[in-house]
Amino acid sequence: MRLAKYLAHAGVASRRAAEDLIRAGRVAVDGEVVDDLGRRLDGGEEVRVDGEVVGGPEERVVWLVHKPAGVVSTARDTHGRPTVVSLVPDAGARLYPVGRLDADTTGLILLTNDGELANRLMHPRYEVPRMYEATVRGGPVAEAALDALRSGVRLDDGVTAPALVRSLGPDRLELVLHEGRKRQVRRMCEAVGHPVVALRRVAFGPLTLGALAEGEARRLEAAEVEALRTAATKE
Repeated sequence: MRLAKYLAHAGVASRRAAEDLIRAGRVAVDGEVVDDLGRRLDGGEEVRVDGEVVGGPEERVVWLVHKPAGVVSTARDTHGRPTVVSLVPDAGARLYPVGRLDADTTGLILLTNDGELANRLMHPRYEVPRMYEATVRGGPVAEAALDALRSGVRLDDGVTAPALVRSLGPDRLELVLHEGRKRQVRRMCEAVGHPVVALRRVAFGPLTLGALAEGEARRLEAAEVEALRTAATKE
């Protein structure tokens, strides 16, 4: 098994993040720092990340969290801010977020120790939809602005994929995206003349917030995890 895959299966990080750890020289095998992404393990080696021993693969789990504003979408924060991981009570596994919501955005975020699933859920190839509700300035939002969002908006990192958009009121929009660029909804809305005042993610693939209160978390049942896997499988 390749080292990055081992780290992902052990719940250290997603596969891509594990590769970054290896490149940064933060992973040691049997006492020697490894920076070769092709390094394979035969079994029985001692693996450490930042000096901490990594155990064998954990039970794969996925948690759904209703993120409040002011909470950051990381496992740890150097500035002492609350993190989404801290909202999971007695998780029993090393969790990391599937993608990110910026600190001011609220709503549904997934946490897992399943690196393979996390990669599939975030990869644009699989087009797993995310649904947002946005309150914007400058309403009512004209049909021309809605059409622009539906067609794709030119941002500084390229034209976005078309979004599904409908009006929920004069200053409220529902947007469904299939890609996850940084602060994408906010940037798209600003580009069409309607800066976001408040933003909440209400669905990710087949999952919705439901009745989960802000700041609460729940572990997904097996059928829900399987539905996520199905959503992240594109023929």
